[in-house]
Amino acid sequence: MIQRIQTIFLLLTGAAFAALLVFPFATSSPAGDEVSIFADGRYSIQDHLILEILSLAGILLAFVNIFLFRKRKTQLRLGYFLMILSILIPVVAYLYFTNQAMTIGDAPIDDGVGIFLPIASLISAFLANHFIRKDEKLVRSMDRLR
Repeated sequence: MIQRIQTIFLLLTGAAFAALLVFPFATSSPAGDEVSIFADGRYSIQDHLILEILSLAGILLAFVNIFLFRKRKTQLRLGYFLMILSILIPVVAYLYFTNQAMTIGDAPIDDGVGIFLPIASLISAFLANHFIRKDEKLVRSMDRLR
């Protein structure tokens, strides 16, 4: 039962979390001081340990969730947790960014691909949960017919 549509959406969710490790949230010209989050010209997951942990937890949960196809209720709960992680990552990134806003200065900041990846993981986790619920309803209806 691994070849279901929700497996594809869970793979997309895990891939979006993994892509957060590669793509930055924002880019800018490097600041003159070493303290700035843009010291390397990128604001990414690697700038904060909690963001890395949340992203790695999202990757792990998405791939573990694929193999729980016989436990649909557990899959649904993990899917909800993936949605919470997808919302939590940009919130934590924004809070960390605003705390460091004074050290950035007047450098222009360009949005990166990473800013849209939590939205993609949220949508794909939502769609995976939709199809898991659909499977659960199908199994319940088949049990009623027996």
